[in-house]
Amino acid sequence: MGKEKKIQDSSSWYSFLRNIVDINLRLSYRNLRYIGTERIPKDGAVIFAPNHTGTLMDALVILAMNRKPKVFIARADIFKKPMLAKMFKFFKIMPIMRMRDGFEEVKKNNKTIETAVDVLKDRVPLCIFPEGTHQTKHSLLPLSKGIFRIALQAKELMPDTPLYIVPMGIRYGSFFRFRASARVIIGNPINVGEFIAQNEDKTPQELMNIMKKALEERMKESIFYIPNNEDYNAIKEICATVSETQIKNLDKKARKDKAVLTNVNNMAVKHIEKLKETDPDAADKIIALANEAYEIRKKKGISLKSVAQQSNLLQIILKLLLLAVTLPYTLLASIFVLPVTVLGNAICKKFKDKAFYNSVRYLMNLLLWPLLIIVYTIVAFVNMPYLWALVAVLAILPAPIIAHEIYRYTRLIVSDFELLFSKRLRVRYKEIVKIFFNK
Repeated sequence: MGKEKKIQDSSSWYSFLRNIVDINLRLSYRNLRYIGTERIPKDGAVIFAPNHTGTLMDALVILAMNRKPKVFIARADIFKKPMLAKMFKFFKIMPIMRMRDGFEEVKKNNKTIETAVDVLKDRVPLCIFPEGTHQTKHSLLPLSKGIFRIALQAKELMPDTPLYIVPMGIRYGSFFRFRASARVIIGNPINVGEFIAQNEDKTPQELMNIMKKALEERMKESIFYIPNNEDYNAIKEICATVSETQIKNLDKKARKDKAVLTNVNNMAVKHIEKLKETDPDAADKIIALANEAYEIRKKKGISLKSVAQQSNLLQIILKLLLLAVTLPYTLLASIFVLPVTVLGNAICKKFKDKAFYNSVRYLMNLLLWPLLIIVYTIVAFVNMPYLWALVAVLAILPAPIIAHEIYRYTRLIVSDFELLFSKRLRVRYKEIVKIFFNK
């Protein structure tokens, strides 16, 4: 009998398909960046610990960070649908049960933990979303202890191998809009062996609690973190309102520093929290203004991007001219990609949780668009001269990207117009800026 294949083992088929998956993923975002990859330890085994906001896309974004194989652990309930279960297994994702699944189901985790430890012993990165479930908020849910149980057990079985938990913050420009921007911020790793050595007098439960607190703090530093309380929407509104001014106030060197720029929103959150302590009246006023602005903006359908950029009339007119000039091509692109759009929207409606929308759109572009390209290519070469058919096919290839970009562009122009002619809303934002910067 041959050697049993492990989940961490790669294959030529997996490697080939992963190239396609990674390329399609990068086309699914207008901008995808990884910041702080130099912090990932190279002298031992690593457990990646990202926040969880985007269902399947979170795993794919981490997977695409480099060409190294990775194994993932995700909550078991997402494996219930056969098609998704097969896809997850192909991407080396293992299920883990939670207490809400029932005590008998949780017993099955022993096998998952054993496999996870074996993965780490082979120096293959293991990725666990420690929140245990996802939420589409710039915040952090309480961390589960599964990641620490695996880390402690793995360290016990490989005492001479350094083991690290690496916090990661995935930041999306939008949780629900396809082809938004995405950033992955790698935080400072936790050396599991050092934590154990420094806390020899602690019980395993106490040790896990200490590691949990440390990881939580480091994850908050890596993500765009807003406390998940009654002020969440107001603080998010304030961050968007003041972000451009914050960047302008930075010195030239800081404006070129990616780490500083990605931390601008967290700087704003900390400023507001400090304001609550030092000047409660000002804090109450700015929160009230932000809540009012939030309600007006949502009612008018204005994007936070419009709030951050504050385009003037000339800029909006120039955007409209560009839209008009490119309309013939963008209209045709939208028509060609219509089957993907319609089917994707129909499937999205079956999900109550909008966090799955971008995963559905990703899969539609991965699976359906290549089939349509084959059909369009056959039709073109049958009905057109060779050179014209070739030009037509090449022009059609980027249609999904063009269609999404023109939709985004049009939506933002409408949003910019709404904000430009909403005097009441613009006044609120000016007042927010004035209080925030104490002008």
